[in-house]
Amino acid sequence: MTLIKSISGIRGTIGGKPGEGLSPIDIVKYTAAYATWIAQNSKNKKLTIVVGRDARISGEMVNHLVIGTLQGIGVNVIDIGLSTTPTVEIAVPEEKADGGIILTASHNPKQWNALKLLNDKGEFISEGDGSEVLTIAENESYSFADVNNLGKVTLNDTYFKKHIDKILALSLVDVEAIKKAKFKVAIDCVNSTGGIVIPMLLEALGVENIVKLYCEPNGEFPHNPEPLPENLRDISKTVIKEKAHLGIVVDPDVDRLAIVCEDGEMFGEEYTLVACAEYVLNKRTPAEKASSKKGNTVSNLSSTRALRDVTEKHNGTYKASAVGEVNVVKMMKETKAIIGGEGNGGVILPELHYGRDALVGIALFLSHLAKFGKTCSMLRSSYPNYHISKNKIELTPEINVDKILEDIKEKYKKQPINTVDGVKIEFEKEWVHLRKSNTEPIIRIYSESESETTADNLAKKIMADIRELIKIHQITV
Repeated sequence: MTLIKSISGIRGTIGGKPGEGLSPIDIVKYTAAYATWIAQNSKNKKLTIVVGRDARISGEMVNHLVIGTLQGIGVNVIDIGLSTTPTVEIAVPEEKADGGIILTASHNPKQWNALKLLNDKGEFISEGDGSEVLTIAENESYSFADVNNLGKVTLNDTYFKKHIDKILALSLVDVEAIKKAKFKVAIDCVNSTGGIVIPMLLEALGVENIVKLYCEPNGEFPHNPEPLPENLRDISKTVIKEKAHLGIVVDPDVDRLAIVCEDGEMFGEEYTLVACAEYVLNKRTPAEKASSKKGNTVSNLSSTRALRDVTEKHNGTYKASAVGEVNVVKMMKETKAIIGGEGNGGVILPELHYGRDALVGIALFLSHLAKFGKTCSMLRSSYPNYHISKNKIELTPEINVDKILEDIKEKYKKQPINTVDGVKIEFEKEWVHLRKSNTEPIIRIYSESESETTADNLAKKIMADIRELIKIHQITV
């Protein structure tokens, strides 16, 4: 059993003893702590919190516990039912609510669930806010309302339509071009809520020919739900068999988007954002291009350099943030970025809201592909072709990981180095990013190059450096 308490929420495996897994007691404890934190930071006398969930098996049980706890604290609840992470993010400010809770463990397998915590803007709470919630929970600094002040529950099942309507209203989304393209689209929604909303969105965009794969929202994930190439063999075969123009894949809470080309090959999760960004950058008006609105973009330090290349081609400025959606959003606001996200297929369009959103990603991608007028694989080949190698090196507990990172930084001090999140070293068009785990003695090593072999060799070189440092200096606490 596993329970992970982080700044943005609580996730764990269902069952087990309290404190060891995501037990009912833990669900109540952290929900009460979050509601208490909301109360401490809101001017409203009667609070309202939006709750939505993905379709995983434990969702109904967790939903009952969360809503009951919020009522017990004295908070009114708007229950939007089966939903997506970005839909809940949109619902919070629409309802003028004080916060929101999304019940989803994102790409984790079915035995997992989680409470993702939002502020009154519908954005993930900050590191400082998250720390306050955890402190309240650990100290049990919460109390419940008396019988006359219990919260009330309102059911609202209209938010899928509202979400889609907001996407259709974007000037960037070209429904007529998509209709004219007569796309045949295969979709894999991993038997979660994407199976409800993705067909709704595609039909609203004018896609009439939809091949559905795993669209029953029953939480029985037919494969590992993380949309990585090794998990997408079925959709790849379906695209080829059905002669579809492309395949669309989302994770259980629909904030990550992967595309499969017409030949069954992966477009690449890293390139979902690249393609959407190029489309948005291209769509700027002459006045916008001439103004201070340069078309800045943001992704995290472990995302592909291709976004930087595309941004600079359009005279924009690219910035890299620390890993984590909340960090990407913070830097997007600071740099007034017009699009951003993460290399895991997460697209953030501020014009809609500050959150990863596979639905708006689909609308932007289809608009782009329709106007491109060629195949999905040809669109992919129009971008710089980089390869990312992902590795990790496991260390013994007594090794001082921070000292290792400092020594690596010193060894490569002649290269451009970014220390916002671990150590990232630039080598012309190649880079390597080292990040330590917060929970175990592991250094994660990401490297990128135009050559897959070079990316792998770069990672191996850094791993060899680390082993040599340990051997020579015997770095310990």
